[in-house]
Amino acid sequence: MDQNATSTLASKIPDLPYIDMGSGFVIGMAVGYFFKKSFKILLFLLGTAIVLLFALDQFEIIELHKEQLAHTVETGTGMFKQFGLFLKEKLADFGFAGTGSAIAGFALGVKMG
Repeated sequence: MDQNATSTLASKIPDLPYIDMGSGFVIGMAVGYFFKKSFKILLFLLGTAIVLLFALDQFEIIELHKEQLAHTVETGTGMFKQFGLFLKEKLADFGFAGTGSAIAGFALGVKMG
């Protein structure tokens, strides 16, 4: 291929964002994006379950105890925190957790998610 054909081909390929970023940034971005999406899914499922429990309590199908509901939500919150620590630990195992590019990628992934 001659130089003219190469430059013409390069001009037709669109600029892809993040294509020149390092692996730490891309991995951090993917983990951050996944973390935020999984948090949104967790909140959706939790909200659906709580509304369903409120409705069942209203129709007197079940008896809802405030203390048990609060304990269950606290347990779920603790499990999600453990999930976040697990992701951080895995990034550290691969050597990406402490790098600035991985942290910036994680922050961008959370913002994008």
